[in-house]
Amino acid sequence: MFKLIKNCTIYAPQKLGNQDILIANDKIVAIATNLDSFISEAEVFDFSGQIITPGLIDQHIHIAGAGGTSGFYSMTPEVYLSDLIACGSTTVVGLLGTDGKTRSIRTLYGKVKSLEQEGISAYMYCGYYGIDSVTITESIQSDMIFIDKVLGCKIAISDIRSSYPTALELLRKVSEIRVGGTIANKKGILHIHLGNLDSKMDVLFELVQKYQFPIEHISPTHVARTKPLFEQAIEFAKQGGTIDITTGASKFTEPYKAVLMALENGAPIENITFSTDGHAGLRKTNENGEFIGSKVAPIDQNLKQVVQLIQKGGIPIEEAFKLITCNPAKNLGLKHKGTIAVGNDADFCIFDEHLNLTNVFAKGKQMMKDSIVIVKGNFES
Repeated sequence: MFKLIKNCTIYAPQKLGNQDILIANDKIVAIATNLDSFISEAEVFDFSGQIITPGLIDQHIHIAGAGGTSGFYSMTPEVYLSDLIACGSTTVVGLLGTDGKTRSIRTLYGKVKSLEQEGISAYMYCGYYGIDSVTITESIQSDMIFIDKVLGCKIAISDIRSSYPTALELLRKVSEIRVGGTIANKKGILHIHLGNLDSKMDVLFELVQKYQFPIEHISPTHVARTKPLFEQAIEFAKQGGTIDITTGASKFTEPYKAVLMALENGAPIENITFSTDGHAGLRKTNENGEFIGSKVAPIDQNLKQVVQLIQKGGIPIEEAFKLITCNPAKNLGLKHKGTIAVGNDADFCIFDEHLNLTNVFAKGKQMMKDSIVIVKGNFES
């Protein structure tokens, strides 16, 4: 069945102006003016006075839960579909955190498939913090080849909870990712959790400079955890790497302010992304800094920070939305995501003139209508 979206200004994320978008099943099949004169049997959605962007991509979110660093009671729950739709996330990449023992990589895969069946696009990384990367098959390379949803592998560095991997150990992992990706026609990335130790990103620069490994396969996150770390991350971006700023936790300043700082210091906006770290386990403290419990990292901060970047930072809509649409799609190697273009997946967010989210489509299906989530997960009431 055809669906026709009319009368809204398209940011693809580049501004295309007021045009119609024709959807067939889950794909965009045409973008032009007055398409209703050619298609008489389409379901029409009139969004007069509103703007439309690609569906949002969260490339680092704990969809199956995380936490546990303050005991078993601090393990966080799974993410609900409706919560993702409520903040415009139509594509997510799930991963494990500190815990690769009680948290199962196969359970994560099951959650990925569950979200797919519920209506959005979901992918995953194998691995966790440790050097002993947990995988679904017998190796990282095999996961890349045989598990369609695996886009790369995660590991932690510069963190007291990490395994303190050397450059050579990281090189062997990213090489496995790249070879497996080549066979499976995936880009393949080593997704790297950064902690706050003084070693910062030194080992990543060693990979690029000493071992001459292609920088596009190295994907550091939490880069704005501390100011010294972020200053080094800016240099990484200027050398062509993609740096990921966490919006839900792990930040020395407001994420939109970090973006402005990076731009002022010469980092291309095309090399910057946002992700939430949603449902990571966070510590709650009292006014004296004493631990009083645990909480989950929010999953709605990507969009909120982009809106701040536009409204307070003065960055144009078409530039700001790159951080949560085409930039993560490029980093992940998802060629059919992140832009409104013929042949791409029909994932959209529609906003009013104040950038309030009003409607969401995922794979051609309307998931939010008039600011109300109308499609929920299987076990949601």
